[in-house]
Amino acid sequence: MIGGSPPPGKLASFATHPIARLAAVLLLLFVFLVGVNGLGDGLQSLGQGVLDSFFSATENPFIALMVGVLATTLVQSSSVTTSMIVAFVAAPDNPLPIANAVPMIMGANIGTTVTNTVVSLAQMGRPEEFRRAFAVATCHDFFNFIAVAVLLPLELLTGYLRHTATALSVSLTELGGGGVDYDSPIKGALKAMVAHIKTAISFVTESHQLQAIALIVMSCILIFFALMMLVKVMRSAMQTRVESIVSKALDRSALLAMLVGAIVTVMVQSSSITTSLLVPLAGAGVITLARAFPITIGANIGTTITALLAALAVTGENAQAGLTIALVHLGFNVSGTVLIYPWPRIRNIPLGAARWIADIAVKSRKWALIYVIALFYVLPALFAVLDRLFK
Repeated sequence: MIGGSPPPGKLASFATHPIARLAAVLLLLFVFLVGVNGLGDGLQSLGQGVLDSFFSATENPFIALMVGVLATTLVQSSSVTTSMIVAFVAAPDNPLPIANAVPMIMGANIGTTVTNTVVSLAQMGRPEEFRRAFAVATCHDFFNFIAVAVLLPLELLTGYLRHTATALSVSLTELGGGGVDYDSPIKGALKAMVAHIKTAISFVTESHQLQAIALIVMSCILIFFALMMLVKVMRSAMQTRVESIVSKALDRSALLAMLVGAIVTVMVQSSSITTSLLVPLAGAGVITLARAFPITIGANIGTTITALLAALAVTGENAQAGLTIALVHLGFNVSGTVLIYPWPRIRNIPLGAARWIADIAVKSRKWALIYVIALFYVLPALFAVLDRLFK
């Protein structure tokens, strides 16, 4: 022992201790909330004119949808994307209107499915295993495509998601105290930390615009880092339990399987982990596509907790707007589940499509790569380019 420091074995033991993990989770949640607060603060400092030009493209709902898809595929996490959307919507002067943000939320749902699809490619060398794994991975894709194809036009026509979420957020705000002004110590700590970051940035540059940009970039890094580390900590703590819970859910009812998918996703803070865990199990023949499907749907619902956590961090006059868009995310996933799963004929559409694309991928594996690259990267970029050309 040098300088009184504990031996490596004891350090490793402490790192896996439940109290140490709990402390790490709480610290990472605080860092995450600091990032959300800093992002809103940076957007306010950047100036309304710059924000108007930045978010003007999202007035086209299909471009907003593609922005959500591309942003999520690039960062490999819908949690990061939706947390940033919450911060944008809740920022002072409302730079991103809720109506524009709804398609972005839907796009994030599509983008998050890329991870388990990529995971399935690892089994390309074994045709039958690959067929089963790729089908389970892509059923998540097709479920979200169908949900967006039906619910986005319905939302554009009626605004039902936005209106329902707004009414619910108002009710929750009134239930939480209405007009009572309560200074939360956590929010005070968040503001103080953001103020320290702004002070540090001011030593680097005197330009207010550069300071705002630096704060936005640092906040995005904090959000990404906190969520990635949170997923890592939770996964290391829950990995064996998650596998056991999922295995037990496979032989239960579909409703229980959905509930398990949602709970596991909340525990590990990542729908990608839940769905990616199903892929090798399917490849090995442990689970069928039909049994994996409800767990995947449950993971879709469970991933909405991150946006709700982000909404709790925002303050100011637009705080309710942040909660509203988080509830839109929840409402979209619940609506998609009610729309598709209870009806056998509709439920068989994503399952049939997944089997069909898996058969094609097995016959010529290049189509699996083309599918991933074209759907998650080329198509969103193409939409953005076409929007620019035809303006």
